[in-house]
Amino acid sequence: MQIGCPKEIKSQEFRVGLIPAAVRAYVEKGHEVSVEKGAGLGSGISDEDYEHAGARICPTAREIWEGSQMIVKVKEPLAEEYDLMQPGQLIYTYFHFAANRNLALACLEKKVSALAYETVQEQDGSLPLLKPMSEVAGRMAPLMGAFYLGKTFGGRGFLPTGVPGVAPANVLIIGGGTVGSNAAKVAAGFGARVTLLDINLDTLEHLGNIMPPNVSPIYADAYTLDKGLREADIVIGAVLVTGARAPKVIRRDHLRIMKPGSVIVDVAIDQGGCVETSRPTTHLDPIYVVDGVVHYCVANMPGAYARTSTFALNNRTGKFGLRLANLGVEKACLGEPALLKGLNTYNGWVTFKPVAEALDLEQSYKPAAEALSK
Repeated sequence: MQIGCPKEIKSQEFRVGLIPAAVRAYVEKGHEVSVEKGAGLGSGISDEDYEHAGARICPTAREIWEGSQMIVKVKEPLAEEYDLMQPGQLIYTYFHFAANRNLALACLEKKVSALAYETVQEQDGSLPLLKPMSEVAGRMAPLMGAFYLGKTFGGRGFLPTGVPGVAPANVLIIGGGTVGSNAAKVAAGFGARVTLLDINLDTLEHLGNIMPPNVSPIYADAYTLDKGLREADIVIGAVLVTGARAPKVIRRDHLRIMKPGSVIVDVAIDQGGCVETSRPTTHLDPIYVVDGVVHYCVANMPGAYARTSTFALNNRTGKFGLRLANLGVEKACLGEPALLKGLNTYNGWVTFKPVAEALDLEQSYKPAAEALSK
């Protein structure tokens, strides 16, 4: 199979879809790999590194897109890339369709096979290709919250670690999954008093057994949410419904009960955000203030730590990518339930129900197994 890796063009996105080790793995299985010139520089990977691994370096993105049966990326195709997508092409990347109707329509029009990292799901419910970036974003979230709590950014001017004689910050984390648990560990590590809300009692029990003493896993209801928001200096939104739009857990009227200058870090922004007042921001312009509350809603948080993120992602995506390349999308997905759940569009159909529901595209929905079997 001809595999292409274009350079990411999202603002301040320095990750890259393939590392040299992944290129070598594809080449050793008889595939041809092309990488756009300079694609890996933001992650500290030179063109020469790719060439030594067996890749061909191409000067333009168009050459990559037009010459590849399978595209391997990190972030979803942007509007300027829609025309580059080839009919029937397999694109292996994060898509987050539920928050991007135009992208979904473009993929349907081109009959793209969209294999979305974020919905590849093992039988135990785990999300192996979302997990590494959730780990990075989760660990970043308290650090970003702490930074923008500074008075110079409109924050409370409150040092989250505290100092002798002054108490540390209160951190509220909503959601106890991969993002939330990683955020709790980091926030606890710098001494904050952490409240971690979730609705799954088994999750809360597990977190109670593994978290340090300054983390309190608590059942999420209207009372505990209101209390947590009133006390919090930093709020981290870590809510996830796989492949669907994130529920708006924090409403606009909630902001009125929060401390002026407190910070919300909405990690769910890729899926539309779990805060009513959230809107996507970039690393170049990461924050804004609503009703006295600082909002940090960068849609590609792990891109700031590109090398760590790129290698962590490739550690996970390589195995499934090889299966797709070796067998083709039809055989690979029909023979691997985790990949089947990752297929979001195929041959003009939406093949992942939560996406169809989120975008009101039920008329274009067909179950993945049915679409692949035709």
